[in-house]
Amino acid sequence: MILTLTPNPSIDRTITLGGELVRGQVQRVVSVTSQAGGKGVNISRASVSAGEPTLAVLPAAKDDPFVMELLSAGIDCRPVRPAGEVRVNVTITEPDGTTTKLNSPGATVGADHLEAMAATLLARAPGASWTVLAGSLPAGAPAGFYAELVRRLRAIGARVAVDTSDAPLRALVDALPGSAPDLMKPNGAELASFAGGDADDLEHDPEKAATAARTLVDRGVRTVLATLGGNGAVLVTAEGAWHATPPPTTVVSTVGAGDSSLFGYLLGDLRGLPAPDRLALAVAYGSAAAALPGTTIPEPAHLRTDLVTVTVLGGSA
Repeated sequence: MILTLTPNPSIDRTITLGGELVRGQVQRVVSVTSQAGGKGVNISRASVSAGEPTLAVLPAAKDDPFVMELLSAGIDCRPVRPAGEVRVNVTITEPDGTTTKLNSPGATVGADHLEAMAATLLARAPGASWTVLAGSLPAGAPAGFYAELVRRLRAIGARVAVDTSDAPLRALVDALPGSAPDLMKPNGAELASFAGGDADDLEHDPEKAATAARTLVDRGVRTVLATLGGNGAVLVTAEGAWHATPPPTTVVSTVGAGDSSLFGYLLGDLRGLPAPDRLALAVAYGSAAAALPGTTIPEPAHLRTDLVTVTVLGGSA
C-alpha cells in the first residue's frame, strides 16, 4: 500500500486558453476543469488507476465535496479536522504547453491540526510499503514539519518519500542525516536551491544534476529521483547514477507530471524492478502526464516505457 499525506490539499482548477496569455487583456477560454488535488492526492489517484492499494491522509471535513470526489474515484482517504476550507489553485495553460500557476495559501493551521495529521499517518504507516509526504505546507506550519515527521516515521521502520520545495525542503536538507528519507524527488530548481549552480544548467546537464543529487545521497538519503522537465530524470543511489530521456511528447500541461514521475518510481519499486527500470517507469509516467490536459493523471495504457532510453552516468555500473 502507498500511504500519502497532503497537508495542504487543493481544488485544482485548470483554465485552457485558445491563444497566448497576455497580461491585461480579455482572452477567450477554451475550457475550465476542476479536480480534487494536491501532490499526495495525485499520487493516490495514480495508484488507484494502476490497481495498487492506497490511502490518502489530508485535512478536510468528512462530508466535504473534496472528500466525496475522492471516494467516488475509488480513493480511500482518512480526512482529519481541517483549519478551514480546502484552498483553490488555478492553472492557466496555453496551446504550446506553457503553464502559469496561481496557488493560494490555504487556511492557517495550529499545532493541534498538524499533530492530528501526524498521528493519523503514524498509525497507518506500519502497514504501508511507502509513506509519501508531498506538497507545500499550510500557513502556520513550521518549515521543519516534514523533517520532524520523517524522524518519527523512521523510528517505526516506515519507508518514506518526500516531495516538497522552498522552506520545507531547505529545513529537511538542513536536518540531514537525522531526517533523511528513503527517497527525495527534487526538480532542477530545487536541486539548485541547496546544491548551488544554475537551475537551467542542472536541468540540461544530467551529469551536473547527478552530482548535485549525490550531495543528498552522501548525507544519508537512500535514493534521489531528480526530474528535469523535458530532459527526463536522473536517479542517484549509493550504487550508481542513471539518466532517462522521455519518449517524444507533445506537452499539453505540466501540472502533475512530477507527481506522476514519483508514482512511477514507487510502482517500479513495488514491482521489484531494478533501478534503471524504476527510472524508466518514472519518466514514462511523467511524460504521459505532460501529454494530458489539466491535472489528468495517466493510466497504464498511456505509458510508452519502450520509448524511454536509460544511460549510465559517471561510470556507474
